[in-house]
Amino acid sequence: MTIQNGKATGIKIAYIGGGSRGWAWGLMSDLAAEESMNGTVCLYDIDFQAAKDNEIIGNRIKETEGVKSEWKYEAVPTLEEALTGADFVVISILPGTFDEMESDVHTPEKYGIYQSVGDTTGPGGIVRALRTVPMFVEIADAIRSYCPEAWVINYTNPMTVCVRALYEEFPQIKAFGCCHEVFGTQKLLVEALADIAGIEGVDRSEIKTNVLGVNHFTWLDSAYYHNQDLFPIYAEFADKYAEKGFQKITHDNWMNKYFGCTHRVKFDLFRRYGLIAAAGDRHLAEFCPAAWYLKNPDVAGSWGFGLTPVSWRKEDLIRRKERSARLVSGEEKFTLNETGEEGVMQMKALLGLTTLVTNVNIPNYGQQEGLPYGAVVETNAVFTGDSVTPVMAGGLPSEVLSLVARVSNNQETVIEGIFTKDKELVLDAFCNDPLMTCSLEDARKLYQEMTENTKKYLEGWEL
Repeated sequence: MTIQNGKATGIKIAYIGGGSRGWAWGLMSDLAAEESMNGTVCLYDIDFQAAKDNEIIGNRIKETEGVKSEWKYEAVPTLEEALTGADFVVISILPGTFDEMESDVHTPEKYGIYQSVGDTTGPGGIVRALRTVPMFVEIADAIRSYCPEAWVINYTNPMTVCVRALYEEFPQIKAFGCCHEVFGTQKLLVEALADIAGIEGVDRSEIKTNVLGVNHFTWLDSAYYHNQDLFPIYAEFADKYAEKGFQKITHDNWMNKYFGCTHRVKFDLFRRYGLIAAAGDRHLAEFCPAAWYLKNPDVAGSWGFGLTPVSWRKEDLIRRKERSARLVSGEEKFTLNETGEEGVMQMKALLGLTTLVTNVNIPNYGQQEGLPYGAVVETNAVFTGDSVTPVMAGGLPSEVLSLVARVSNNQETVIEGIFTKDKELVLDAFCNDPLMTCSLEDARKLYQEMTENTKKYLEGWEL
């Protein structure tokens, strides 16, 4: 790699999960739109043919209108080939298949336990972690062997547990996790500015916030547009839309039906605690006691969000595979569609080409008061040349900290249980989750059934 005249050339990015039919295409768009960087992206995936397809798709992008840089895409069959000499490692994988996720999300419904996402917390998030952590241990070991100085960017859920596993296995790793949920809340604050204050045309990057908590259960205790405090505006906004919600859920649009929200959960939490909950309602609801927002599908619907069925994800995968085939054959032309994610901007800053302050998931080195040292938290950090420095975020008020600390401590228990293959310790965390409303006897039955459904990923466990 060479850095000269404000440009970095010859960069090597290892993409683990490089057969992705979603995130990979987004990264391709973001890289093509950044004129100050170029190089090679090595695509590694256990589905080698999917990676080969993305090699073809990626290498055709240079023919696309609006491209500002040229990248070479190469599918490789081994982690060693992908990682050797890498400057950056991107991890975006599905731990297991949607069959296992179907068990994660829907098996608890037998016991009256409902999950709107099921990939981060709740019984589904914990069992997903059982599959995911061993994969991340293997990845961390490979990074230590082949590119120990590379920066590692994780997009895989459960985000906190994934990043924590990387550091547990390889303490010297330079890794962080990225999530766009805070970005969505910044966009909501832009909407509040327009709706309440009549200030139009604001970009979400102009909204400056202080971020605390853990991934998908993230909170803002300050938000400013230039020198204007946004909390009074948001308070009026939350009061205005507390009952009816800010936007309608329409069932003729799958994105709105299965992934949208009316922000009523956020507004309710703000009116209760005075802080801005900075994630989508589908995620926030899963971290709160089940009776609040997730007692059953009707209660969730009354709060303006839906439960995302895994059957829809399976159908969507078929559609994405069909689109991949069209892109590979040339029947469909690739169009640049920048994601709004900041991965490429973070790479640019780490190369010393700019400076960036943004929210990331990294170990707690003291930037988040009240949560365990070393636990992964979501806070702001400063990105400069080869450095990610956490911003001192302060602490949450006790009434919010009690909610977040329960989650963080539970995540630490999950990590310890998985690393020691202690099924009873993981069961303790499983039972302690706020969505677990069944009896202890039923919790053990549910845990046994869910782990049985994912046992092929649990090598060495006595189940």
